[in-house]
Amino acid sequence: FFIQYPHPPIPSCLVGSEMCIRDRSVILLPLMFWFAVNFIAIFDSNYSELVEFFSNSVSKFLFSLFIIFAYFFSALSISEVFEDYIADDKIKYVANRLLFISAIIIPLLTIIFLFNLS
Repeated sequence: FFIQYPHPPIPSCLVGSEMCIRDRSVILLPLMFWFAVNFIAIFDSNYSELVEFFSNSVSKFLFSLFIIFAYFFSALSISEVFEDYIADDKIKYVANRLLFISAIIIPLLTIIFLFNLS
């Protein structure tokens, strides 16, 4: 009774292939180091010092890259879990789509907020 349309395949790099996850982690490592060092430096700062830190264009750029790569890395990792543990292809497809939509929207909103901060 229901018409079933074939789902378009999700590109292999978005599904969470191990090579793609490894490549993203190599890119993410220096950004994580930068974030950890600067987070320690600004941890006890007041609001004006925090705004001053994020007003710096280099900090904005590096933090934006960090947010983008961190969200996509987590989405790739969670997608790998979906591939392993969800048997129903329809549910897996919807879960992956929702995951990647959120992996685009959340960093985008964070970056927009960051650039409107100053």
